[in-house]
Amino acid sequence: MSLLSTDVSHAAEALYAGGLVAIPTETVYGLAADASNPAAVERIFAIKGRPIGHPLIVHIANNGDLDTWADKPAPIARTLAELAWPGPLTLIVPRSSLVPDVVTGGRDTVGLRAPSHPVTRDLLLRTGLGIAAPSANRFGLVSPTTAAHVLADLGDYLDPRRDVILDGGPSTIGLESTIVDTTVEPPQLLRAGPLSEEQIGALAAASGPSRSSGMLESHYAPRCEVRLVDHLDDALALRSGTPGARILDLTGDLDTYARLLFTELRTADDEGVDVLIAVLPPAEGLGFAIRDRLEKAAAPRPR
Repeated sequence: MSLLSTDVSHAAEALYAGGLVAIPTETVYGLAADASNPAAVERIFAIKGRPIGHPLIVHIANNGDLDTWADKPAPIARTLAELAWPGPLTLIVPRSSLVPDVVTGGRDTVGLRAPSHPVTRDLLLRTGLGIAAPSANRFGLVSPTTAAHVLADLGDYLDPRRDVILDGGPSTIGLESTIVDTTVEPPQLLRAGPLSEEQIGALAAASGPSRSSGMLESHYAPRCEVRLVDHLDDALALRSGTPGARILDLTGDLDTYARLLFTELRTADDEGVDVLIAVLPPAEGLGFAIRDRLEKAAAPRPR
């Protein structure tokens, strides 16, 4: 029995039955469960090896679901949802009574997003569910942007009798959503993403304990060592003295850099690269999000 499927009805049945579904989104693939089913959500943590206190994002179909999953969201949350949904923006809002503690790590807030991928929008509209979903990979490793990535990472952990990997093709953006906390004044940018700070307003950079996905110092990490440089000339000089090194430089096209970044990290591992030398993009627009992922990939790994 195969985990892979393109049948949205089959995926809907799996969610209703308490199973897990790897869902395609425009950002990355997520590992999803019915957000109102605590037992199903707990399996996400077990299969990913994710610490239980790390909050999950609840994916919803559209703006009309905001009041189902949020309790009196701030006007700025409604405005941003109206402007950016469906799309790669997650809003931190006060949680409603429908959200189980396991989804939020016991916090009184929840992250909500309405993805734009047509396959997952179909799934959300068919089921009427909110679905809790972090990235569909083992915790702390490189995020998946294809169904094949999910199968390689989680195929040995998922149960084909009740779980599904819903294949919707490669993710078109390739980086996780921008996260904005709308429960504070002014709102705070918690995670850089496809929507830049300029696009969503003048928001302050956040610091302190992790309140959302992807805020750990080391994250998105391949097995190979990642070293960062500012210019191609620096990368060429470093490679000349570093056996087994490869250069990653897609700075000429940041949309392509974002879309292929995680694939390039995975390919380096698959091909036995010892050191990946990545050229950082400019610190502006989409470059902020790419730099964020590269800096976390290059950070010292926790023991």
